[in-house]
Amino acid sequence: MSKPIGPTPSQLMSVIQTQTAIAKLGLDLNAVMTVVAEQAQAITHAKGAVVELAEDGDMVYRAVSNGASHLLGLRLHVQNSLSGMCIEQKQTLYCKDSENDTRVDREACRRVGLRSMAVVPLLHCDEAVGVLKIYSEQVDAFKEEDLHILSLMSELIAAAMYHATRFGAKELYKLATQDSLTGLANRALFVDFLRQGVVKARQENKVLGILMIDMDGLKPINDQFGHRIGDAALKEIAQRILSETRQDDLVARLGGDEFAVILTNIANHERAQAAMNRIAEHCGLPFIFEKISLKIGASVGLALFPEDAQSIDQLVEFADLKMYANKRVRKQINDHSNI
Repeated sequence: MSKPIGPTPSQLMSVIQTQTAIAKLGLDLNAVMTVVAEQAQAITHAKGAVVELAEDGDMVYRAVSNGASHLLGLRLHVQNSLSGMCIEQKQTLYCKDSENDTRVDREACRRVGLRSMAVVPLLHCDEAVGVLKIYSEQVDAFKEEDLHILSLMSELIAAAMYHATRFGAKELYKLATQDSLTGLANRALFVDFLRQGVVKARQENKVLGILMIDMDGLKPINDQFGHRIGDAALKEIAQRILSETRQDDLVARLGGDEFAVILTNIANHERAQAAMNRIAEHCGLPFIFEKISLKIGASVGLALFPEDAQSIDQLVEFADLKMYANKRVRKQINDHSNI
């Protein structure tokens, strides 16, 4: 009698642990999707795992595991893709070898760096709104128990979607791309917007700017007054940044005390510098919450496309370096003033 194929006890335990982690995240849908992607990669020993949501004819990589971090925000056309077929058929699909499978976009697979993959639909209110995908650089890398695990993990996301919203895909899109604390765009939407912005700026020969912003003073506030007051300070910084940007700009919280702004269609370096200075100045104004005077501020770094860098990774790195240099200068000034 053959042994039934299914998840091992250790794999099932990992699923349960993932479920426990999700319960602590509440309605932060993007965080849920990221945790599931990371666990799906770990449990199946995949090269990477991603959550793709169907949006306006594209499959958009909205959450990724550590192994797939470079793919966040990537958009691939839903047609002629295994993910698109998965949504249409509402069933798990497995590609053993992307070079010999007519269902897949071979060039897209080469860009991603995969050779085999499995996709399972994410169902919300009986509608397939996206897929959970694992992939490998190796041919035929996954076994039947891996596909079982993938289905179980997709159900964790589906449950989170249901509890987060009982409305349609538009509300899901908002939850998947919004920071739950501040209401700003999250990292996934920031990278997506930046990818599209760079393409548009290159095509139209225009300038695009990004600001990387690190909030100053959060740790002392958390340590002295607790995370509830710290969260209030984060929300205040978010609103201050938002108030100094234009409607077409994108303001995002990347996580923790990190924020970013995409300045679209900037006329020149001086305009971008002025926007940066306004944000830094406004963030440093006094803040009183529940009669407690809190010292907050922000260190800001600027990068311009195409002047400072040509790719999104280089832009972020350049702005980060400028931000950290700014932070060091501010610290030296503060240390000197306290002598």
